[in-house]
Amino acid sequence: MNTTQHMLIILAVILLASALLLVGVALLARAWRLQRNQDTVDEKIASHERPAAASNVRAAPPTWRDRLVAVSANWLDTPIGRQLVAEEDRHLLDQCNVNDVRGKSLFFAARVALAISLPLLGVLLFDRGGMLRLSGILFCGIALGYMLPKWVMQRTARKRQLQAAEELPLLIDLLRLLQGVGLSVDQSLHVIENEFRSVLQVLGEELAIAGRQYSTGRSREQSMKRFSTVFDNEDLHAVSRLLVQVEHHGGAVQEPLKQFSERIREQRKLDMREKIGKLTVKMTGVMVLTLLPGLLVITGGVGFLAVIRALSRMGAGT
Repeated sequence: MNTTQHMLIILAVILLASALLLVGVALLARAWRLQRNQDTVDEKIASHERPAAASNVRAAPPTWRDRLVAVSANWLDTPIGRQLVAEEDRHLLDQCNVNDVRGKSLFFAARVALAISLPLLGVLLFDRGGMLRLSGILFCGIALGYMLPKWVMQRTARKRQLQAAEELPLLIDLLRLLQGVGLSVDQSLHVIENEFRSVLQVLGEELAIAGRQYSTGRSREQSMKRFSTVFDNEDLHAVSRLLVQVEHHGGAVQEPLKQFSERIREQRKLDMREKIGKLTVKMTGVMVLTLLPGLLVITGGVGFLAVIRALSRMGAGT
């Protein structure tokens, strides 16, 4: 590639960066105008509702993260925002317990920032000429910047799913114990939410969300909908359905919970045996690679040495 073509490629990259910068400045300017109008409206409303005694109290200035959240929040309901934070991504944020305006705004901002900065960084570091190479760098940078926040959230969601599955047997035992002493479903969930949050870190948060929804007037079935579907776990769905049925129709719940707990523990034993079986197969290859050479040396080393010495004597005799 000659110097002219290389200069054209650099000029194209600079023009692309300038275009992206202009688009970003236009978007930020629009978001700033919207935020300024919103702040003006909020200030007018607050001036009428604020009591006279607190008229001299000033709110803390917003941080850079608050400004970033405010700018990104204006784009969540736009076509671009619905594309960058789709329903699948919002369900993923639900599983990470950050599906609020702040969480969605930071997710949107992370995708936009990485999708713009990684291609430019790749061009500056790895571009050595060639239109095909430049196209590959730009494509890989945009794809990586778009998918990297989702991969991080998927990793966090997977950890929370596994932790929820580990906490489920304890939750069932606590429900069975509290129901056995005469507490209602609402009282049992309230006790678990307040007293056992340290051992039920994931399910305790979900029960707290369900409790707040129930206290605001939603039915038990509506408030437990998130609890039963957020982790895509059939056992959690079954527990939620059982609690809703007991809330509606009453009846003894200790025996069904006991049977359910035994079934979950038996399933966990089967899963553990399956993992042990797979681990045994994997260890066979490791043992062949590590123990077999040493075993051959110990068992056949003397014979090999004798053969080598006999051949050496025969060679010396001839």
